[in-house]
Amino acid sequence: MKYQAVIFDLFGTLVDIFSRREYENIVAEMASNLKVPYDNFYKIWMQTAKQRTSGVFRTGEENLEYICRELKIKVSATQVEAARRVRFDYVARALTPRKGAIEVLSKLKSSGYKIGLISNCSTEPPLIWPDTPFAPFFDTVLFSSVVGINKPDRRIFQMAVERLMVEPSKCVYIGDGGDNELAAAASTGMTPVLIRAAHEDSADALRPNDETKDFAGLKISSLKEVLNLVK
Repeated sequence: MKYQAVIFDLFGTLVDIFSRREYENIVAEMASNLKVPYDNFYKIWMQTAKQRTSGVFRTGEENLEYICRELKIKVSATQVEAARRVRFDYVARALTPRKGAIEVLSKLKSSGYKIGLISNCSTEPPLIWPDTPFAPFFDTVLFSSVVGINKPDRRIFQMAVERLMVEPSKCVYIGDGGDNELAAAASTGMTPVLIRAAHEDSADALRPNDETKDFAGLKISSLKEVLNLVK
């Protein structure tokens, strides 16, 4: 086999990317539960994104309590839990496999490929992941909020290949191009592949630090194309 391992991004790759409109509606619902002004809450919520995904906030509650302290608003534990649950349930719904994902993972696994995941994410996905249909297929998963390293830091890519016990040149990295992940994968020695579903190529897609405009490498529009790509 030309490749021995396939490493996937999560959002925009194995599952649909967050819709900007739905994301903002969820943040508004959280603010409502906390009885705080939406604009003020949203501003600090976005400012603390890096803390969420790098593990500075160990729980969703910690993040919400921090924001309320910054806004000098007193909230009850019941309010915090209600807001946390809104976010948790939203992320749980978001971790629905996109069409063909499980079939592709199953075929890769049965063909002898090692499978990894690298995701910039908050604390919710690691808690939800074991109960998703994805979990049985993966040899290693690296969530930024758990390991304390965010893409595009090369260390998280190096950690993945070390755990999979393969050379970077034997790895394909599949991602939607958020957080400059494709360039980082290439710099580690992997073959980066851009996946972009047509329905997600819009202004409503919440994709931070999108590098795809200048990406000149391999591109696919569905996960099923991965099977031919790795042969």
